[in-house]
Amino acid sequence: QVQLVESGGGLVQPGGSLRLSCVASRIIFRFASMGWYRQAPGKQREFLAGITNVGATNYADSVKGRFTISRDNAKKTVYLQMNSLKLEDTGVYYCNLFPTATGSWGQGTQVTVSS
Repeated sequence: QVQLVESGGGLVQPGGSLRLSCVASRIIFRFASMGWYRQAPGKQREFLAGITNVGATNYADSVKGRFTISRDNAKKTVYLQMNSLKLEDTGVYYCNLFPTATGSWGQGTQVTVSS
């Protein structure tokens, strides 16, 4: 029943930046902890970053120092600022609840890092 719509992906060169957005619906957003997840080609979906309802953050080692998660409760939106992108960051990026995702995933947004 939770609706999640990701956007902001695209093609970027190594070292570049992107900012992803995720708009949540049918949820009391201010009480929800949210996270970003990534599925690379041929790989399982992995956790990247999470933010609690009070703003505490958590990052996977692979993105710590490069990615920043944030939220805007008024807009019911969670963001992922991605800097210093690497080839291995390529994949489909999803948002969902954190630390335990629901079984309802959105379509995600494709991020391709290529020279």
